[in-house]
Amino acid sequence: MTTLVLHRGSLRANPYERWLADHGEKLVLLGSAEQLALFGEELPTGAPYLHAEVLADYDTGPRVLARAAELVEEFGVTDVVACQEFDIERAAVLRERYGLPGQRPDTARVYRDKWEMKRAAARAGIPVADHTLLRSPGDLDAFADRHGFPVVLKPRKGALSVGVSVLRSREELRERLREVELFDADGSPQWLAEAFVEGSMCHIDGTVLDGRIATLWPSQYQYALADFRDRKGRVDIALDVADPLARRLVAFGERVLRAFGGPEHFAFHIEVFHTADGELVLCEAASRAGGAGVRDVQQVLFGFDPMEYPVRRQLGLPVPAGERRDPERLAGQLLFTKRPGVLRSLPDPATLPPGVVKYTTYAEVGQTVQDAAHSGDFLAAFVVTGADRAETEARIRGAEAWFRAGLAIG
Repeated sequence: MTTLVLHRGSLRANPYERWLADHGEKLVLLGSAEQLALFGEELPTGAPYLHAEVLADYDTGPRVLARAAELVEEFGVTDVVACQEFDIERAAVLRERYGLPGQRPDTARVYRDKWEMKRAAARAGIPVADHTLLRSPGDLDAFADRHGFPVVLKPRKGALSVGVSVLRSREELRERLREVELFDADGSPQWLAEAFVEGSMCHIDGTVLDGRIATLWPSQYQYALADFRDRKGRVDIALDVADPLARRLVAFGERVLRAFGGPEHFAFHIEVFHTADGELVLCEAASRAGGAGVRDVQQVLFGFDPMEYPVRRQLGLPVPAGERRDPERLAGQLLFTKRPGVLRSLPDPATLPPGVVKYTTYAEVGQTVQDAAHSGDFLAAFVVTGADRAETEARIRGAEAWFRAGLAIG
């Protein structure tokens, strides 16, 4: 019995060999050369890995799926594991092609393809922003004529806010159109236009295990996701258990999961606009754990990594998850994206303020840092906990002041 792991990101953050230590099966890893280099990691060798390799141009390269299929056949793969956005649909295609268990293309597509996602939501009566699939440059002009500015332009199968633009004028619209290819190599339209939704952005995260919701709880971003080159601390905090908005978001998340379906075991991340007049409008949903520090916050809220348990259950391994419950304490995250310059100093981690349960830096003093390339391109990340939302936010602001006081870059 052999499991193929399709992997993008840090292997240290996804220790499959530890997650599956009691599995007794071999692992074959296919990963991203760019990500391996970014995190300064080496390919794993030795048990339980039977084989490990990386490919360049992993996120969008046509070779990845073909090579994965070769590995399935070469090593007699019996399961495919995929935890990251770019691998969800690839893994589903492989499972269907080779009759392997797990998520199939129908539910993978609705969580991955934003056009199909919005159509599924509309069929279920779930509110979404007005939108259109761009089949010609004139479609974007016509959409702006109908809905006015700003207009949001986003890739149909994007991730990490890469390529997302908020266009505020006809000039910006035309300039952006000159930069994008509206169609892929097969001639399929690859971009959507959406009406801009005024309001705050919330997200609902959790896990489905054995076909039932095991965990689900909402948080609220205090920043604009697409503006990943801002220089402020990006704050994201779970909502209080007694907050009426939290209860509305819980019900909204349950409704989205019923409409979109999914495999027996998976993590989910659902982004929702809370408009100025109190309405909830679906932005996007994904059948994988949230990025950035969302996993770490969920681990504080519920006591386990939302990536690990679905992987274990997919492979038939036990998990100690009990009955569904509300979080017993709250948590949030503080993120600083990279900014260009030489990193001259960082604060002393021995003096961390109270409430910080995780502090990670992604550059070393003396290193020349490039500007952020996407919303997950961090200089530093904190996970902070507190008895309630107010205490958690106060502690986050303390950590923000501490970091700024000790940071020198330029």
